[in-house]
Amino acid sequence: MNKKYRFGALFFLVLVSACSTKKDTFINRNFHSLTTKYNVLHNGKEAYQKGIDNINSKYEDDFFSILPIEPIKFEGKTKIDIPKFSNDFGGGPGAPSIKEEKKPSPSSFERAEEKAVKAIQKHSMNIYGLERNKQIDDAYLLLGKSRYYTERFIPAIDAFNYIVTNYPKASLIDETKIWRAKSNIRIDNEMFAIETLSLLLKKPDLDDRLREEGYTAMAMAYMKMDSVHRVKENLWLATKTDKNKAQTARNLFILGQLYGQENNKDSASLVFNKLINFRRAPYKYRIHANIQLARNSASDSSTVALLKRFDKLIKNRDNRPYLDALYCQVGELEERRDSIERAKKSYKKSIEAKNGSAKQKSYSYEKLADLYFKELDYVSAGIYYDSVVSVAPDKKNLRIRRIERRAKNLGSLIKYENTLYTNDSILRLAKMPEKEREKYFQDYIDKVKKQDEEDAQKKLNKIAFGESFGGGLQSAKKGKWYFYNGQSLSFGKTEFKKVWGNRALEDDWRWSEKSQIKTSAKTDSVSISQSIPKYDVKTYLNTIPSTEKELDSLVFDRNNALFELGLIYKEQFKNPPKAIRYLERLLVSDPDESLILPTNYHLYQLYQNEGKQKAEEYKNVVLTKYPKSLFAKIIINPEQSVKEEKKTDEVSELYTIAYNLYKDTFFEEAVCFIDMTLPTIEESILIPKFELLKAYAIGKYQGKDAYKSALEKVAVGFSQTEQGKQALKILERLKE
Repeated sequence: MNKKYRFGALFFLVLVSACSTKKDTFINRNFHSLTTKYNVLHNGKEAYQKGIDNINSKYEDDFFSILPIEPIKFEGKTKIDIPKFSNDFGGGPGAPSIKEEKKPSPSSFERAEEKAVKAIQKHSMNIYGLERNKQIDDAYLLLGKSRYYTERFIPAIDAFNYIVTNYPKASLIDETKIWRAKSNIRIDNEMFAIETLSLLLKKPDLDDRLREEGYTAMAMAYMKMDSVHRVKENLWLATKTDKNKAQTARNLFILGQLYGQENNKDSASLVFNKLINFRRAPYKYRIHANIQLARNSASDSSTVALLKRFDKLIKNRDNRPYLDALYCQVGELEERRDSIERAKKSYKKSIEAKNGSAKQKSYSYEKLADLYFKELDYVSAGIYYDSVVSVAPDKKNLRIRRIERRAKNLGSLIKYENTLYTNDSILRLAKMPEKEREKYFQDYIDKVKKQDEEDAQKKLNKIAFGESFGGGLQSAKKGKWYFYNGQSLSFGKTEFKKVWGNRALEDDWRWSEKSQIKTSAKTDSVSISQSIPKYDVKTYLNTIPSTEKELDSLVFDRNNALFELGLIYKEQFKNPPKAIRYLERLLVSDPDESLILPTNYHLYQLYQNEGKQKAEEYKNVVLTKYPKSLFAKIIINPEQSVKEEKKTDEVSELYTIAYNLYKDTFFEEAVCFIDMTLPTIEESILIPKFELLKAYAIGKYQGKDAYKSALEKVAVGFSQTEQGKQALKILERLKE
């Protein structure tokens, strides 16, 4: 027992002695080196790798723009706090303080940093200015890399500099210099990064993996400086070896994108073909390389071969996650060879593809909208442009804002087109003879009945037969024939009553109204009438307006829509044929007197721009019937229109002043300024805007009655303008 006690005590003393970081002995050096490597640093590196895996799993590439060379997105909240240093724990002048604050829920990189700090503070053997623990430089490298990924680039550079200064012969010195260069790039110190990397890459014995990383970092620096030529040069050099297959594939893809951006299609195709044949590359790069190859194909003759390739890619089950992008590219290829209908089908398939990205859908919607817009089908185009805006993930993007403006313009057009179609339909029905109108609705009812019967039968078939084979609602106990299945039978009865109501078991039961005579001992006859509203002609006949006031209102709205559509096609969409068609139709539709003059003037302008003789006809109407109008003055003296435009600009400036007064809550001052301005702009087209703004200002400080009175003045005096209509809407809301 004595010997065992002495041996245990001796072992304990040796162990205590080995824990010291101040003694430069074989036992001490190896104890701290092993403890650092297989305990603290191991755990730190595990946490670091977990952080890297988390970044890779969450990061999504935007293949619609040039990919960043490093697949990471920093939030831009770079921390520049410089860590405190202390010599109290033997870590030397670069050792971090143990008193650094800890966050309640540290990330993987923060945990890695904690382990690196612990390794340095607890196991550093800095004796007489020399580090005796061979693992401490690894700890500093882990410390710098962890800080890099938490956007603390200046503290990261400090850690890397400590290695370069104190461990110049360390095995990881080259890797450290690359990481230091990357950190400098992140703080816009690209020139220093380029200088240090240039010196490093001249080393003949530099490891291939580090050479790849060095050239990739150089490309990052030049990308930050917008030196595309240098970026391409370094990316090519980085792809000579492929030690890191993911980064090599990424570098090739970016290289191809840069060539494509320069319209250098041959070089782009060469690079993308190389990437497609790079079997070790991550699959996402290879599939998108096929798409980019199609976009950069040099000639139309290759389109057929590309379509065959894409057909195979689409049929490959492994490519299901990429169907949205593949179908969209097929649409572009079909569009290129003028197969517009095929292109539309492909774009629609792209939109319908499962697991498709929102951004890809927005591009597919845009492609469809553009096709309809080129075909002058503005209604369909407007619907698809609206879809672009609704699905786009980034609403503030310049492209989306541009589409949103176009969608708004088309929104007005769609509104007036719908008004025109609806009112035309109602007016046409109102003019029909009564018998013809009844026949029209009866035909419609027959179609509805037929469709309802088919839908009901499909539901019954699904329950009675379709689900009996798949388990569905039926079980083995319930019988397979419809009438043996209580659940199916109950559903059938409910569905029948829902469609037809309660019907007697007799011939001709489908009639919506049916009377039958029943005799009994107590009554001579009973008349039974069953009627379902949607199967009753009277339901529809009663919705047709018949009073003169209602019909006049429909005509007025229809004519206003014709006028607005004519102006939209003339001014916004530069489509003279459609503008002429709507405006000429307006003139033969008994329009309001206020529309006749401007319509004739706009038709005069349209025909004059087309160089047609018919312009004289409309010119004469304006000059003979409205000789004192502003339009007549402009026709007689075309320079007058230029003066009017200048005058309008001046009035617009006055309106801006009034609006700013209103916006800054100087309501009384705004009303006073408008009252002073109105007498000086008697013939301006902006008078309604001034009057409506004045009404708004009055409503802010004079009460509800004064507000109503001011709005009524605008609604009555400028009924044909947008301001008059807006005032009328507000008045209607106030009455409610």
